[in-house]
Amino acid sequence: MKRKILFLLFTVFFFLESNAQCAMCRAVLENAEGQEMAEGINDGIVYLMAIPYVLIGGIGFFIYRKFNKSKKPSL
Repeated sequence: MKRKILFLLFTVFFFLESNAQCAMCRAVLENAEGQEMAEGINDGIVYLMAIPYVLIGGIGFFIYRKFNKSKKPSL
C-alpha cells in the first residue's frame, strides 16, 4: 500500500516537461505571422480537455441523484 501511495505522489509531483504538439502543428504555429492561429489551437485544446470532465461530471451527478432520491411514502 505504501508503494502505491509513494508511486502516486512521485508521478503527481515529479513530471517531465514535454512538447506535445505534432510536427505539422508546430511548424504552422512557428511560421504564422499573427497570433490568431495559435489562439485557435489553444482554444481547441481547452475544448478537447473539458469535454471528458463534463461527461464524467454528468454521469456522476445522475448516479448521485439515483442513489440519493428521497423515497416518497405511498398512500
